[in-house]
Amino acid sequence: MSEKKAFRPFVAPETQMKEFTVKAVVTGCIMGCLFGAANVYLALKAGLTVSASIPIAVIAITIARRLLKTTILENNIIQTTGSASESIASGVAFTLPGFLFLSIDASGKSVGADFFNYMTILVLAIFGGLLGTLMMIPLRRSLIVKEHGTLPYPEGTACASVLKAGEKGGDIAKVAFLGVGVAMIYAFLQKIFHVIAEVPEFTTKLTNKYFPAAKISSEITPEYLGVGYIIGPRIAGALVAGGVLSWLVLNPLLATLIHDQTMIAAQLVKLGYLKDVNTAGGPGGWNPITHLFDDSSDAIYRAYIRQIGAGAVAAGGFITLLKTIPTIVSSFKESISSIKDRREGNSTIRTEKDLSIKVVLFGSLALILMMAFIPMIPGDSILSKLLLGVLVVVFGAFFVTVSSRIVGIIGSSNNPISGMTIATIMATCLVFIGIGWTGKTYEPMVLVVGGMICIAAANAGATSQDLKTGYIVGATPRNQQLGLFIGAIVSSIVIGLTIKVLDHPTQEMINQGFTHAIGTDKFPGPQATLMATLIKGILSFNLDWQFVFVGVALAVVMELCGVNSLSFAVGAYLPLSTTLPIFAGGAIRGLVDWRKKKKGETVAEDDLGRGNLFATGLVAGGALAGVAVALLIAGSDSIAQKLELVDFEKSLENALSPGAYQIIGVLAFAALAIMLYRIAMKKDKNILEENESHLIDVHDL
Repeated sequence: MSEKKAFRPFVAPETQMKEFTVKAVVTGCIMGCLFGAANVYLALKAGLTVSASIPIAVIAITIARRLLKTTILENNIIQTTGSASESIASGVAFTLPGFLFLSIDASGKSVGADFFNYMTILVLAIFGGLLGTLMMIPLRRSLIVKEHGTLPYPEGTACASVLKAGEKGGDIAKVAFLGVGVAMIYAFLQKIFHVIAEVPEFTTKLTNKYFPAAKISSEITPEYLGVGYIIGPRIAGALVAGGVLSWLVLNPLLATLIHDQTMIAAQLVKLGYLKDVNTAGGPGGWNPITHLFDDSSDAIYRAYIRQIGAGAVAAGGFITLLKTIPTIVSSFKESISSIKDRREGNSTIRTEKDLSIKVVLFGSLALILMMAFIPMIPGDSILSKLLLGVLVVVFGAFFVTVSSRIVGIIGSSNNPISGMTIATIMATCLVFIGIGWTGKTYEPMVLVVGGMICIAAANAGATSQDLKTGYIVGATPRNQQLGLFIGAIVSSIVIGLTIKVLDHPTQEMINQGFTHAIGTDKFPGPQATLMATLIKGILSFNLDWQFVFVGVALAVVMELCGVNSLSFAVGAYLPLSTTLPIFAGGAIRGLVDWRKKKKGETVAEDDLGRGNLFATGLVAGGALAGVAVALLIAGSDSIAQKLELVDFEKSLENALSPGAYQIIGVLAFAALAIMLYRIAMKKDKNILEENESHLIDVHDL
């Protein structure tokens, strides 16, 4: 290999340029709030989130640079401050709704329901976000600087390329903004005017002799189409395969074997979905008079298949974590050595200035003490809360290191956050059992530890990508770290509010006996339900382990077949209506890549191709429209009633037929898919080529 070249950042260390300014921080906070709300919506609906860094960078180089006259370093602060929202949103949405699904107390509600309030969510989101950034301060030199040539941090490198292209006058935002506009128009036609059907479906009857209670459905939204395109055909295929198994294999099989539907109703009562077998409602619409369900497929799915899916997700996450053990060990050793080797305060170079190690030490101590004395944290004494704080800091230091190194190799989208959270929950449960803390009383305390570690590990991965971007463009690390702290706090305010708004049940849900929207088919919250299931199973010993172990075996089978078990398991857990439109997006991505290879064109491997940018716009526009509609409906009963006046669903069904109305929706979704395909097929002018002279240093190292 040729002699390594010394790395040169885009902005030289000796250059004095505007960076940490009020307009940059405020713009970053606004972007963080928008993408945080969108990612909460997406996480609760599909169990997935999308990267916010590159979309925010695209917005920064078009709007901020042109209107606010920002520099490249200010644009970097905008994307750094805003990107904290993505990881915190995913960590919060994947765990904290689990408070609603813990064991039922004497009053008939979850023992954690009282902790699912805005202030508790806000505090845990802020603490988790700050912990993730805090623990990354001593790791930056070891992982970002010293291993610059070995840890690519793909999203961070791509984001740096966006910022540099913007400095050179690159115009890459039009396609992304087109996606946002198209998605919002589509979403409002679908969610407000209901001209486009939301969930077309076809279900076979329970009396069908050959294929009973099988359901094919699809929530045909722009955000799902965009997510599918971004994650690609392989992961999207694994997701829909899990859904096919649940709804077209297991559902018909169980419907054939279980002839007495009262057994299904009794199982739903045991799981807390139904008050008792003499009460109407619940999943599938139980009728205590006829002892039949209106929708048997949904009832069977809730009663049995979701538990199988939960076991598969737990096993898939754990298997993913086991695969990274070598990385975990090496990462932890590197972090210890970096702290020992660090010479604090000796360097005066701008691009090497981090926050002091004292901030990490005193910040961790303050976190422990605040957890002990803040009343909204669950715990029956200061001592028990102190233990929670210690566990959070210890597990946080370990998994932040793990998360940072993993995303450096495989990217943030493949970070096994669920596996780390599962491991944390299991370890915390074992600690509690060891000191005699068993039973439902301690379940919320375990979820606090798991939730904060999930948020911290997710934020550490995003922070690592941001610091990589800053290292390439020549940012000041201390300014980025301050921006991340501010972004974590501000975005948490909106994230907590978004969760509470989305959890507001519609009148139809209330009529069916639901007091929360989260946990229903509208917002399944798959990871949060899984975490609660694990905690209940370990501490209370009240779990249908036979179904869970079937799911575990299913995940093992998928791994032996060479399939990503976690993706498959999430698909088995989620409704097919979620995974089928995602698969449509993945199939388009596969078709585009195949056609381009056949034509001899270079397939864009990064996030900067036209198809990816348009898909990102679809995700952002569709999710933000969904949040906006939820805010309107939850904010005022009068607004909700006025929106019903412009609902054309019943009129169209009466004028045409329910089937024709759904077909129109499918055709609209097909038109959106064709638009995505045509835009993606246009020849990409890869943005990385515009910065070749600067990227040579990166790739030669």
